[in-house]
Amino acid sequence: MAFKDPLTIAGVTLDSRLLLGTAGYPSPALLSEAIEASGSQLLTLGLKRTVQSGDNGFVELALQTARARGAHLLPNTAGCHTASEAVQLACMARELYGTAWVKLEVIGDAHTLQPDPFELLEAARSLVNLGFTVLPYCTEDLVLCRRLLDAGCAVLMPWGAPIGSGQGLLNLPGLRTLRERLPEATLIIDAGLGAPSQAAQALELGFDAVLLNSAVSQARNPAAMAGAFAEAVRAGRAAFRAGLMAPQDFARASTPVSGHAFLLGEAAR
Repeated sequence: MAFKDPLTIAGVTLDSRLLLGTAGYPSPALLSEAIEASGSQLLTLGLKRTVQSGDNGFVELALQTARARGAHLLPNTAGCHTASEAVQLACMARELYGTAWVKLEVIGDAHTLQPDPFELLEAARSLVNLGFTVLPYCTEDLVLCRRLLDAGCAVLMPWGAPIGSGQGLLNLPGLRTLRERLPEATLIIDAGLGAPSQAAQALELGFDAVLLNSAVSQARNPAAMAGAFAEAVRAGRAAFRAGLMAPQDFARASTPVSGHAFLLGEAAR
């Protein structure tokens, strides 16, 4: 039996725990199909890359699709390397799209696309003071995450693996610790997922949602893959709510026989 299990971010209720990016699709039509199949109600939009590529068709489609389905847009500051650059871009996005929500990205390493913790925290503080609802892309570093929450961030979005790598959840102990130490925070795995099973694993660990892009946009059939991720997210969340059994160091018979009478072989006749 299906259950209602909405996700609430800054007073906005979402029925879907799958957030979807809108970059890298072969065509606007395939993007539209993937959004529909995913059931996502929060779509990210990379303003800087869109402006640089001049691909306004994808932007307009994302806007139209989001509004038609009652979904929300989440502009991001992808491609920014300093706090000042990210703040400027976020302010531009607020003017263009009429939303104060921003996925904050401040990249510190061009090879791994790992966020710069110092610039990220500075940008987060500035944007919160400017009235933004800030969802920062970060690592699983517990101290940084606490500082971001103290700065007023509505959500934390730690990576599973480097952006676009499809490697899944590389640091399971670190992610488990983050979830355990920040039990009240809304935590969304962002970046590095490549398969629906990895999304299910994130929800099973107790993370509140996942955000992905390349795993769907680069699939042979983006719409079918988006649907598969949607089912995996629902399954992972249901498993977490049901309560996973605790791992055991040794085998434990699922049907114990000690202490019960039973018959063997010919003696049973």
